[in-house]
Amino acid sequence: MSEAEFDPSGDRSVSGELAGELPVDFAAFHYHHVRAYLRYAHLQLGSRRDAVEVVDGVFTFLLKVWHEALREPSTQAFAWAALREAVQRRLAVLDRPAAMVETAWFAALRGTTRERLELQEPKLGLYTAVAELPERQYDVVLLVFLAGHKPEDAARMMGITPATVRSHIRGARRALSRRLGVDWGPGEGVDR
Repeated sequence: MSEAEFDPSGDRSVSGELAGELPVDFAAFHYHHVRAYLRYAHLQLGSRRDAVEVVDGVFTFLLKVWHEALREPSTQAFAWAALREAVQRRLAVLDRPAAMVETAWFAALRGTTRERLELQEPKLGLYTAVAELPERQYDVVLLVFLAGHKPEDAARMMGITPATVRSHIRGARRALSRRLGVDWGPGEGVDR
C-alpha cells in the first residue's frame, strides 16, 4: 500500500496551537513524526478527525513537557508511548476496539477493480490476524507493512533498534504463519 493511502493529513499542519515560537528541536521532531503519527492514529481510530485530534493532543502534550522528554533515555520511545496511550484513551471514549482491520481493508479496496476484488478478500483475514499480534509486533507491522515505512524509520519512531524491529517482524511472520497456515519466505513481507 502506498504511503498516501494512509495520510489523513494531506498537506495541512496539525495544530494552530503549535504555531509560533517553538524550540527548534521540537519543531524538527514534529516535522519528522507528525505524518507517521497521523497515519498510525488513523489506522487505529478509522477517522481522520479523531486521528488529527489525538495527534494534535499528543504534540501539544509533548511541547508542554519537551524539556523533560529530552531527558528521557529515548525521546522517540517517550513520544511513541504518549501516542499509543492517547489512541487507547480515544478508543476507550469511543467504546470500541481499534479500527485497523476495517481501515486497512477499505484502503486496500480503494481503486480495486471488480476482477481484483476476489484477490483482496484474503487480506481481510490477514488484517484480523495482525490485530491479534502482541503490542510491539502489531505496531511494527502497522508501521512497516501497512503504512509503508522502512524498518529503520519505524525503529527510530518507536525508539527501538532496527534489530528489534527485524525481530518483531520475524515474530509476527511466525505468529501469522501459524494462524493463517501460510509459509512466508525470509524475504517476503507480511502483506505482500
